[in-house]
Amino acid sequence: MLNQSMLKRRNLLIAGGATLIAGAGAAGFGLRQIGSMADYTAAVTALRRPLPANPEARDLIRFATLAANSHNTQAWDFRAAGNSITLLPDLTRATPVVDPDNHHLFVSLGCAAENLCIAAASRGMQGEVRFDRDAGGTLSFSYAAGATTDTALSDAIPLRQSTRGMYDGSAVSPAELSRLAEAARMPGVDLILITDPGQMAQLGDLIATGNTAQIADPAFMAELKQWMRFTPRHALDPGDGLFSATSGNPVMPNWLGRLVLDWAYTAEAENKTNTAKITSSAGLAVFVAAKEDAEHWVQAGRVCQRFALQATAMGLKQAFLNQPVEVAALRPELAALIGVPGRRPDLVMRFGRGAVMPYAARRSVDAVLLRPGSGASGTEGWSGIAALLVSLSGKPTP
Repeated sequence: MLNQSMLKRRNLLIAGGATLIAGAGAAGFGLRQIGSMADYTAAVTALRRPLPANPEARDLIRFATLAANSHNTQAWDFRAAGNSITLLPDLTRATPVVDPDNHHLFVSLGCAAENLCIAAASRGMQGEVRFDRDAGGTLSFSYAAGATTDTALSDAIPLRQSTRGMYDGSAVSPAELSRLAEAARMPGVDLILITDPGQMAQLGDLIATGNTAQIADPAFMAELKQWMRFTPRHALDPGDGLFSATSGNPVMPNWLGRLVLDWAYTAEAENKTNTAKITSSAGLAVFVAAKEDAEHWVQAGRVCQRFALQATAMGLKQAFLNQPVEVAALRPELAALIGVPGRRPDLVMRFGRGAVMPYAARRSVDAVLLRPGSGASGTEGWSGIAALLVSLSGKPTP
């Protein structure tokens, strides 16, 4: 989930490609189709505008879509009816190679649900999120009007990003670590914080092993390419996917981006980059749910989102390095390393201080908001976990 450190080897091929483009002329290589970074930034900024004082359902849904999610697939739909919002999985956006059991998909839904919960509470809508197995695996949030909570986490929602660049290597104080741990304290999920350089290096070795296995898998690379975006227009038109600029990499025509990916995205190069990124980080956070089921995966997403928002509110950056949880054979070794043998680790995240990167695109509210009575995308005939329901009572919806 959200773990791509893309295309840092841009020297020979990119320089040669740029020379080729310049010599052949813009029309021949479709540079007019690349789009403008200024337009991209303006569109992304508009979706991240602050939450109104009296939000409607569309405002809350917009904040929910700013949650962390795997490959930026945004595999969710929403339905607003009366005083309720339903959050449903969109299996047409699943990533079956990297996420064969939809673990990341449900983690992502948990992240979005937590954004909804935090945003609502910041406007005086207090309540609890509950996963209801008897209702087909729904996640319900009902609340009563109450005092407005501290808005720090809600204010951090539009600022949070998976910042995939290098950090400055500075340490996080014990008091700061305590604040992060407290924000992520929820039943059903354990947070393991690792700041010892030796243990970070050991976990880095597992990340490298997982990364090597993934890059050697043609199916993994084919799936990754489906979600890569190399131009502002290619990222903005669908509003999803992994845009190269968000990782600090150059904008280029899609055909060239694919060539660079094939040439430069090697296990050796990526492992070297990831090692440097881990070394530049203040620590690593591993999230481990108590059970291996959809309910606890959702809970892991909620906890992870709270951690990321608290970090953002404190001026810290974070990004995922999930290779050891995505490669199933490595999970037991990771669990033993962090002291939870026999359990399945859910997420690995690095954190530290670094510069803001370009923000990822999101689909519009209209693109994810289902019409009343319509079915959820990709859910027909699915016998697994059903829709996630978030009931928001007391506020009129459009």
